[in-house]
Amino acid sequence: MPNTKFETDFWKDEGNRKGWDDIIPGQARKTIPYILTLEAIQKYCKVVGDTHPLYFDEVYAKSTPYKGIIAPPAIHILLMFSCTPADDWMRSPGTINAGQSWSYNTPARPNDVIRLEARALDKFIKKDRLFVIHDNVFFNQNNEVICSGRGWTIRPQ
Repeated sequence: MPNTKFETDFWKDEGNRKGWDDIIPGQARKTIPYILTLEAIQKYCKVVGDTHPLYFDEVYAKSTPYKGIIAPPAIHILLMFSCTPADDWMRSPGTINAGQSWSYNTPARPNDVIRLEARALDKFIKKDRLFVIHDNVFFNQNNEVICSGRGWTIRPQ
């Protein structure tokens, strides 16, 4: 069953998170389907200060090529946490984003059921830092790609 709740206490499960030895390049990460609500889209937009009517005003949004309210492209930040369980290694406190590259395809919309396919591609140690290269692809309920990305993170020791 898809998740509709978004946990806001990112530290509560810190002790259960998978660590360096649990990251296996090529292995799919466990993910959870998530129903993206209008409320979640609008809360995200308000937090990041993006009040474009495309995300809030149905009448305006219907007059655009999108034909309705959509989520902003950077919603993948919210989706990354919504679609992963509490013990996922990407949620580890102290993780540093060392870079990322995203491609955006089909906009996410209210009530889309979002699915994430994600995995570590490589992990290595350089100058006593633990690096992981990973990819993430978000799909809607029609198996259309919403966005896909590759990231580099420095893991906590």
